[in-house]
Amino acid sequence: MTRIDVRKTYKLYIGGAFPRSESGRSYAVNDARGRFWANASHASRKDARDAVKAARAAFGGWSSRTAYNRGQVVYRIAEVLEDRREQFEAELRTAEGLTAAKARTYVEAAIDRLVWYAGWADKIAQVTGGANQVAGPYFNHSAPEPSGVIAVVAPSGPLLGLVSVIAPAIVTGNTTVVIASEPHPLTSITLAEVMATSDVPGGVVNILTGPQAEIAPWLASHMDVNGIDLTGVTDDELARNLEIEAAENLKRVRRPGVEDLLAPPALDRMTTFLETKTVWHPMGI
Repeated sequence: MTRIDVRKTYKLYIGGAFPRSESGRSYAVNDARGRFWANASHASRKDARDAVKAARAAFGGWSSRTAYNRGQVVYRIAEVLEDRREQFEAELRTAEGLTAAKARTYVEAAIDRLVWYAGWADKIAQVTGGANQVAGPYFNHSAPEPSGVIAVVAPSGPLLGLVSVIAPAIVTGNTTVVIASEPHPLTSITLAEVMATSDVPGGVVNILTGPQAEIAPWLASHMDVNGIDLTGVTDDELARNLEIEAAENLKRVRRPGVEDLLAPPALDRMTTFLETKTVWHPMGI
């Protein structure tokens, strides 16, 4: 008897679970050769609202953890990804038509980037905060705090691109709602499986799949979203419209731009979604 392979069903990742889209919609995803690969869930407006709700519910607990502990969790993602590197290399070859060497390079870069950001978790406060000199008998201290719920439009790199936008946001205490790469969404859901088994609390990372032009406006206008990263937006008109929507509640906006994913990471991805809180205290009390 010929055995029939068990085909994987790619769902959304919301609140630590893998639900189907409430709309019941899906869209076909092809491999690098244009052949049908699988169906991905087509997220709806309600899915986006559910993801924001899950991210907000997780924010209090995640942001109140010590920076050292958040670094441990992000490092754990790297550990699990290292164990599953062959699977990701195979998926990148199928999705993007990469050579084996190139796929290995991207997977290794994603793992190294997670480790890099994990290492910065308990050091970023020393770089962006400190004691301020003031003219008066006061102590004046500034310290960074996470902005809150961050909506992210991920770039086309389905693994390294996703890691590059998620890791800096969550390691600093934010929670995220991410729109995965539209042409390459499947690897993003596989990465969600890694996060689900890497001590990342449910709701800290939520991943939606579907057209960014349909989902992103709902997130940009959502009043409980505190920032939006437009890295993966390639349409200039869409980017402008999203910035206009984001202005309604003064969201922090990271504008889109061409980035070399293999270039060394920089601190600005962490500082973009940090707020500075300054405390004054009288001396001698």
